[in-house]
Amino acid sequence: MEAGMVSVDRWTHGSQVYFLTHIHSDHTKGLSSTWKLAPLYCSRITAKLFPSKFPGFNLSLLRIVETGVWYSLSLIAPSSNSLVTVKAMAIDAQHCPGAVMYLFQGEFGCMLYTGDFRWERTSKKAQFGKNMLLNALRDKKIDNLYLDNTYCNPSFMFPSREVAAQQVVDIIASNPDHDIIIGIDSLGKEELLLNISRVLKTKIWVWPERLQTMHLLGLHGIFTTKTSVTRVRAVPRYSFSIDTLEGLNLVRPTIGIMPSGLPWALKWVGENRDPLQSSSRSVSRGDRINRSSNIGSYSNIEMPNMMVKSFERYHKYMYAVPYSDHACFAEIQEFIELLQPDTIKGIVSSSPSYVDPHYYFSHLCRGIQPSCKYQKLERPTERKKDEELHTKYNFGSKKFVGAASEHRRIRPRALHSREGCVSILRRERRGVKILETDCKD
Repeated sequence: MEAGMVSVDRWTHGSQVYFLTHIHSDHTKGLSSTWKLAPLYCSRITAKLFPSKFPGFNLSLLRIVETGVWYSLSLIAPSSNSLVTVKAMAIDAQHCPGAVMYLFQGEFGCMLYTGDFRWERTSKKAQFGKNMLLNALRDKKIDNLYLDNTYCNPSFMFPSREVAAQQVVDIIASNPDHDIIIGIDSLGKEELLLNISRVLKTKIWVWPERLQTMHLLGLHGIFTTKTSVTRVRAVPRYSFSIDTLEGLNLVRPTIGIMPSGLPWALKWVGENRDPLQSSSRSVSRGDRINRSSNIGSYSNIEMPNMMVKSFERYHKYMYAVPYSDHACFAEIQEFIELLQPDTIKGIVSSSPSYVDPHYYFSHLCRGIQPSCKYQKLERPTERKKDEELHTKYNFGSKKFVGAASEHRRIRPRALHSREGCVSILRRERRGVKILETDCKD
């Protein structure tokens, strides 16, 4: 597709139409209440959240797309100034409310932009999305796959959200005399909170802006802003800290739970951590999680054939649970095997994995991949500090624009660390670095 036609999650001048995958802040950098460049396509749920996210936004610019429906766009090809047709379809990405991926077809071929996504093997909704995508493709193949490569590294193996949600429930149930603090973002983890409420038959406290979002999502009667009616509170992730928990424990016994795909990031924070207070659980190779497990009471779910991270109590007041809204490594691999694209491009230019998807998955692609050099990072001094995380695309352009991913960072002050979790990982773990000067877009 030529530059100057379609942009996804990028909000600068130069395109005729714009597409938004979801309304998380790292995907809306550059989008504001005064933005008015061109029509903006998004899901119905995302459109419903727009007024609260961008007060005063000209809502007449929004074009609501339903999943599984082809939309035909008449655009001008900049090179020939001729009219061309681009077809677009939205497909549920199963990342957060309103999140979709976009399939584009036209004379340029077939392109898929996943945005942030997670299609779990055990999820019926994910299977529905896969069927929708394959039916839309029919006998066509993906030429260019723009992929959520947040966890594109074999070390990132974590259980399904169903299993991780049960782990959270078990932690809460095993601490009946404690108040519970759960760190969440301004959007996402709703299914986790609903599961807690349903199983434990309790309401959940949220802050006022979050309650407004819950009501916009049609979730009434479960969430409250009254602390007196529940011991379970969901708080903004940026306010979630050891300092806060220690202060709360001066008043009442309190534990914190951080549901995130980055539980390993917590290992390195706090130099005074007492190893005797640390405990973790993992699912061993080839095991099934079953109801007799000492992790908790789970349904029988087949796990990938490798070590899968479970929850960790790394501080006497805090648990980390690997509840992720991004695909883990095995799910990314299954997704690529399903589609067998011609080429892959990661939408995260500097994720915690710090590696291009080609490094692991070029053998699954049909086409000849770009010639990229991978440099081993063996010393801490070789690593760059906190780089911009997320890349947004103007299709056809050879440039990418970075935007810091707020929901992929755990703020340093919240973890008693001077560096973000990504910097910590890059210092402590081995990886590979793409020499961008040698890699063509």
